[in-house]
This record gives sequence, C-alpha cells and structure tokens, in this order.
Amino acid sequence: MKLSALTLAATAFVALAAASAAMAGSAPAPVKKLKAAGFGSVLARADRQALYYWQVEKKAGGKVRCTGTCAALWPPLIVRSRTAVPAHVAGIKGTFGVIRRPGGKLQVTYNRLPVYTYVHEGPGEVRCDNVNGWFVVRL
Repeated sequence: MKLSALTLAATAFVALAAASAAMAGSAPAPVKKLKAAGFGSVLARADRQALYYWQVEKKAGGKVRCTGTCAALWPPLIVRSRTAVPAHVAGIKGTFGVIRRPGGKLQVTYNRLPVYTYVHEGPGEVRCDNVNGWFVVRL
C-alpha cells in the first residue's frame, strides 16, 4: 500500500512539473492568420484586428517612424517582453521579433517591419490597404 501511494505521488509530481513547464513556454502568440474578404489570408492580432506595415518604415530599413498622432491613428502592436513573441508562429511563414519604440515600449515586427492596427477598423475588417503608404500584411 505504501509503495502504491508513493508511486502515485511521484507520478502526480512529474505530471504537474511537466504541465507547468509546458505552460511556461507556451504563451499564446500575439498574432494569428485571418481570412479577410477580398484579401485572402492576412496577419492579425489575436482578437482578429488586421495588422499593417508602413512603406515609409520599409524604406527606412524597419526603423520606427510612426509616432505621435501617427501612432494614435495607427496603434502599434505592443508586447511586454521579447519572450512574448516567438520567432515563428505555426501556420504563418516569416519571422517575428520586436523593436524598441522611441518611448521605450516593445513593438512586434514581422519580417523586420513594425506592425500596426488601424484605429477605425473592427475585428476582421481591412479598410486601409494601399492608403497613404499603409499595407495590410498579406500571408
């Protein structure tokens, strides 16, 4: 009886430790693939808000240029730490990372370009592709 209880306790401990380790390293990615009418698959936040890049920043080698009133209209996708952004997300080709914004916050990047939402869009909407140099991130 003592052996069974000890075996059961050891098995439970190992299972709990494995589950804790798996949960610690598996935070949900801040992005997902979204099917958008007329655009096919696009990159979106976890809440289905489409993500965009700005041609000005692409020409600047991925440096953040959208600040102030620009960032008020085009909110950057911000994360608390680098570890919140996996380099690769299942089902999405490309590489993710972060860049430090002028104010010090970390912004998500896709293929080295900072990504943003548009303040006047709801989940699943794409309204501003190819508008003033802004392009939805197509996958």
